[in-house]
Amino acid sequence: MTRARALLQLHLAALLYGLSALFGQALSVSPQMIVFARGLFALAVLAPLCLLARRIPWRSLRLLDIGTLMLLGIALAIHWLLFFKAIHTGGVAVATLGFATFPAFTALSGWLLSAQRMGSRDWALVCLASAGLVLIGPMDASDATSLQGLAWGIASGATYAAIAIANQHLKVTSDSLTSSVWQMAGIALALAPFSLDEWAEVVARDWWLLAGLGVLCTGVAYTLFISGLSQVSANVAAVVIAMEPVYAIAGAWLLFQQRPTLPMALGGALIVGAVAWAGCRQKPAGQPSDRYRP
Repeated sequence: MTRARALLQLHLAALLYGLSALFGQALSVSPQMIVFARGLFALAVLAPLCLLARRIPWRSLRLLDIGTLMLLGIALAIHWLLFFKAIHTGGVAVATLGFATFPAFTALSGWLLSAQRMGSRDWALVCLASAGLVLIGPMDASDATSLQGLAWGIASGATYAAIAIANQHLKVTSDSLTSSVWQMAGIALALAPFSLDEWAEVVARDWWLLAGLGVLCTGVAYTLFISGLSQVSANVAAVVIAMEPVYAIAGAWLLFQQRPTLPMALGGALIVGAVAWAGCRQKPAGQPSDRYRP
């Protein structure tokens, strides 16, 4: 594979990650049903790929490792629940840009939890993300819906940062594909009791959208991302993936007429720039849940 093709795959992965927000906007089912079906359909893609690669998911893994990976999957489910709640409440732009503040939470968490000293660039990252959030937030404080959506989006970013930090500290000896299979299984098992009652009420249109979300925006996107990493450094990949909110907002503008305001565009530019800068500074965590984008 050439480097140009790898970059193309990474951009396609970023586009598909961004499309997940559009699927969430178009779906008329609850966030827990969205996340349950997303995990189930992604499992239907990733499990056969794992077997084709001759990576039997239950081989060379201790029960403790499997349990850890499934718990990480549940944490990822919580992150996705918060993200889709943000979309249903405040719209695509507010949700994706609120989530995109996760590098700032990662820097702050390292400072608070492990007494890791924050340098000037870390503080600059936090300040850029904070300034972006101020611009994104509605000028009228009475706009409770947008404020709530932004709060849910920020919460999803904070949860994602916690997952990334957990991935860095938990030592599970497993390849990324096998780990992803167990995480998707954890999501499906954890949310099944809360989603099966809604199963019969899902209409055909929503089933197609749920399948697209799970297969394209999770299974296929993840496969493209991992394949692209074979020829491109993790730092370059992180910068490409930072384009995800841009693709999501552009898609929402075209499909749902959710036109961003000038302050929102400026705030988004600050946050996306901060995310790209953070990606240039350090290598992302290597566990697969840190590969998944909403």
